[in-house]
Amino acid sequence: MISLNDYSSLDGLGLAALVERKEVTPKELKEAALAGIAKVNPKLNAVLQTLPALADAEIAAGLPKGPFTGVPFVIKELIVHAKNVRCDMGSKLTQGFVPKEDTELMARFRRAGIVLVGTTQTPEFGYNPTTETTLFGPVHNPWMQGRSAGGSSGGSGAAVAAGIVPIAHANDGGGSIRIPASCNGLVGLKPTRDRVPTGPDYADPLCGLAIEFIVSRSVRDSAAMLDAVAGADVGAPGLLAPPARPYMQEVGAAPGKLRIAWTTTPASGEKIDPECVNAVHETVKLLEDLGHTLVEDRPVYDWETFLRNVHVIWTAFTASSIDAAAADLGRKPSQDNLEAVTLACYEDGKARTATELISSMGHGNTLSRLTGAFFQKYDLHVTPTIARPPAAHGEINQNREAMTAMEWTRHVFAYCPFTPLFNSTGQPAISLPLYWSAAGLPIGVQFAGRFGDEASLLRIASQLEQARPWAAKKPPLHVSK
Repeated sequence: MISLNDYSSLDGLGLAALVERKEVTPKELKEAALAGIAKVNPKLNAVLQTLPALADAEIAAGLPKGPFTGVPFVIKELIVHAKNVRCDMGSKLTQGFVPKEDTELMARFRRAGIVLVGTTQTPEFGYNPTTETTLFGPVHNPWMQGRSAGGSSGGSGAAVAAGIVPIAHANDGGGSIRIPASCNGLVGLKPTRDRVPTGPDYADPLCGLAIEFIVSRSVRDSAAMLDAVAGADVGAPGLLAPPARPYMQEVGAAPGKLRIAWTTTPASGEKIDPECVNAVHETVKLLEDLGHTLVEDRPVYDWETFLRNVHVIWTAFTASSIDAAAADLGRKPSQDNLEAVTLACYEDGKARTATELISSMGHGNTLSRLTGAFFQKYDLHVTPTIARPPAAHGEINQNREAMTAMEWTRHVFAYCPFTPLFNSTGQPAISLPLYWSAAGLPIGVQFAGRFGDEASLLRIASQLEQARPWAAKKPPLHVSK
């Protein structure tokens, strides 16, 4: 039996290599993951379900040969779903929903060889940069209990950081891969829009703002999983050109001398914590030492216009999703089964017109043209990932009474003013764990690339991972401790 210390010291590809060499079995890795959940999840509150019988059946049936054969894996209970595995979406309204089929991405995760051992928490319908539900309670940051693990993929982020699994499913409609990556000290890649399939339930969820993928502890795990799952599924309305070569070949490849813009000033004018500012300044120095050209610059756009248009998309999509789920389950949305701000957003979305939604989506097109022109001058753009270190529980409360839907949107994006731009433009972006606060909390730095160019992000991420390794850092709440 592999020890928890050995299990948690390796990334996903490292564990798969042990399986390939027959030094450990998939069942032993599954048992290690379940032991890790039993050890830390009572304090972490990240994992909602464990699936030992399902995992045993998958292993007994014979796992596909893939880059992650035998590696334990968890999925966030939102958008992606697995056949016969409960998916509550963080809400009393949808509690007990059991999908009848795998989504396409779930099927591709399985073909990559993963072993599904559990599911993780999400805030109610994903509209929160922290994960603290009235239904299940808050997810704790493994670096400091009482602090947020981020959102909306906070459960997955905490599980990976705590060593329960090396990789986990996550998705991102305004920063929900990158925010928990920053809060938990992880690699969080949001791929280009349509790079990863979202069918059959959605074409482009959240009107194209939301992207599916994972959080990981190593750049190579993210590259290998992107190779495994990328590409349109049957009938998808969008089709991206495939990469010039496998993403794994970008790991360790020289990025060349890049021209990189950077800023610590968000379009919102939000005050950024000095430690988050310093994280970027330190990264700029490191990049210069590595031979890159750094220029202080940023795309200039009107934040209030941006916020109003993103708000329309978020509330309209939230309302549509809630109505569809309620109809499917024979329930009625109300204050009895929705958190206060979710209900306000639902009602706001119901009041929106089709012309408002079309106009807001058109704003995204305008923004994409503006930002695309900016990226003709630069290869990459560097910013803080979030505005401050991980928030204390209760500061971003989705059940706050007397807050309007627009006030909630403003409150949410004040915490993450740098991430949502690249959901609107569809560009790839990654958060890297390059800095820790004086209090010992992770602070991520965001890199954004040109549309379709995950390769440049993976090359620079790999270079920085070698220059300033983070894999050996383990939080106080970790399965090996």
